Formats: sequence, structure tokens, C-alpha cells
Amino acid sequence: MGKTVLVVDDSVSMRQMVSFTLTGAGYEVVEAGDGKEAVDKLNGGAKPNLVITDLNMPNMDGIALIKAVRGMPTHKFTPILMLTTESSDDKKKEGQSAGATGWVVKPFNPEQMLATIKKVLPG
Repeated sequence: MGKTVLVVDDSVSMRQMVSFTLTGAGYEVVEAGDGKEAVDKLNGGAKPNLVITDLNMPNMDGIALIKAVRGMPTHKFTPILMLTTESSDDKKKEGQSAGATGWVVKPFNPEQMLATIKKVLPG
């Protein structure tokens, strides 16, 4: 069975682009429109091998989502990539201190994204 990735972004078109890239590489994708929906899916039994989240979203942003995921015993060590237009060092530090594993800047290059995923998600 392939690895599952939870893609969290309030932009439908961005979720579609990420999903297209991931499914083309053999990953299964679960989508959520914001951090709150992602937490609901995780609490509902979704078991992704990786979470890719936007930073700026309504209801619950990416930083709050990372903190929530890190607080769940079953997902404490799940790799989390931030996918965002933000590239400032302050935001990266905030993401890392919340528990983000890596950072991908939008617009993303599909090959680069897949290479980053392979680094944080071995096998």
C-alpha cells in the first residue's frame, strides 16, 4: 500500500495541484480545507504518513495545526511540511519551533517537492 499524505490548504486549486503531483508519484491523498478540518480528519481516524499544510488559512492556521498534530500521541512524529508563500526566516523559525519538519515555498516545483518528501518520508 502506498504512503498517505494529508494536504491542508484553503485554496482548492492549490490542493488539486499538490494532489495531482502526489498521486502521480504513487501517494494516496487526503484533503482538508483548513487546520480545523485536518484535525477533525486526524481525530476521525485518518493516519497520514506525512502532512503538508499551508500557513495562512481561516479557522486554524498552519502553525496552530502543527502544534495540534504534535500534541496527538499517534501523530507526534509524523513529518509535517509547510507549503506557503511565506519565506521569511521568522516564519520558518516559528514553523520549526512548532514542530514543522520542512518548508516548501509556493509556487512549488513538483520535482523539488517530491524530492523533499522523499527526504522526510523514507521508503
